Amino acid sequence: MKIAVIGTGYVGLVAGACFADSGVDVVCVDVDESKLAKLRAGEVPFFEPHLAELVKNNWPDRLHFSSNLAESIAGRAAVFVAVGTPPHEDGSADLTHVLGVAEQVAKATTHDLILVLKSTVPVGTNARVTEVVQRNSKHKISVVSNPEFLKEGDAVNDFFKPDRIVIGTDDAHAFDVLERLYAPHNRQRNRILRMSPKSAEIVKYAANAMLATKISFMNEVAELCNLAGGDVEDVRVALGSDQRIGAHFLYPGLGFGGSCFPKDLRALVRTGADFGVSMKVTQAAIEANELPVATLVKHMEKDLGGLAGKIIAIWGLAFKPKTDDVREAPALRLIAELHKRGAKTQATDPQAMETGRASLEQMGLKEKVLLVENEYAACEGADALVIATEWNEYRNPDLARIAGLLRSKYLFDGRNILSRETVLEAGFAYRGMGRPPL
Repeated sequence: MKIAVIGTGYVGLVAGACFADSGVDVVCVDVDESKLAKLRAGEVPFFEPHLAELVKNNWPDRLHFSSNLAESIAGRAAVFVAVGTPPHEDGSADLTHVLGVAEQVAKATTHDLILVLKSTVPVGTNARVTEVVQRNSKHKISVVSNPEFLKEGDAVNDFFKPDRIVIGTDDAHAFDVLERLYAPHNRQRNRILRMSPKSAEIVKYAANAMLATKISFMNEVAELCNLAGGDVEDVRVALGSDQRIGAHFLYPGLGFGGSCFPKDLRALVRTGADFGVSMKVTQAAIEANELPVATLVKHMEKDLGGLAGKIIAIWGLAFKPKTDDVREAPALRLIAELHKRGAKTQATDPQAMETGRASLEQMGLKEKVLLVENEYAACEGADALVIATEWNEYRNPDLARIAGLLRSKYLFDGRNILSRETVLEAGFAYRGMGRPPL
């Protein structure tokens, strides 16, 4: 089978490379020629485990890169739309790129094809795209909603071994084509869920809102533990042992970030408002996500006797491990709050140094934050250490070495990844999230 994927961002490139690795002939389309040149050289523009290897292994035999949309979609059974849907100021999704690509495909195609919406879009977008293609093409174009459920840091594994494959279409032929396309990833059990396009569009936002709500809920429980004297780690384990709840996404920390949860939750609230539905739980999850960073800063001010003039070491810039994505990362919010209170910061990250530097520049903090090559360099002369991202590299640090580098032995564990007893034995004052301070 031959397909085209329009957009070589996170979703498009992962989908294209994974389909190619399953034997499909894939051409990935993008308007950025410099980006395409790097991809042809095996350079992936963002960090995602195993993705660069897939690109190198499949280019140029089954994976191709082009800026010519008309040539790229010729003879292709399906064309996937994987372009960005950035938020407007009111939180709604900007569909300019999606609708624009749909119009280009409709005008350029010389045969019937299936147009697959992989981008995260609000309910009703499939109908809008259908109107666009019907208005601009003489050929039959079936519009299918096929949302992605890829976790940054584990996207390749998620694609090859998905929990579910959602296909939203009323067209039997289009469904059959996609069912064959996904067959290599659907062998052990049937993961394909066929539904209406509107249901498929809602699924993506609903799933992210549910997961984000679990995170926000546990962070509120952590604050209750802070004030009441409980230990959120004991509470988390007990909650997770209930099969109705499950253990996933119950880890308290500094809150969620990244390219999906914040954007998608705001879009869901906006979509609900458009239909006259007040998405109160989703809105509460958004608001509660601001609590953890504010709580940690408050504790740091108390424990350190104020923040003015203090130097704080920050381990981690990415919003989660195994990615270089710093979009709406709690670590960056924390850095901004610390600088507002007169502190200085020394930060590092195993993968997100360049993306972190670019974001700090946009925030006007590039010259104020010292970015250093590793976690121990970040500790030199600092008054306290904060673990902001739960990278595996940070789980078993050399505490004796850190103690010799810090001016004051304060450790704030923003992800609860260290053993409190081990830290205490090393002579540190320890504070985690929702745990009694030691």
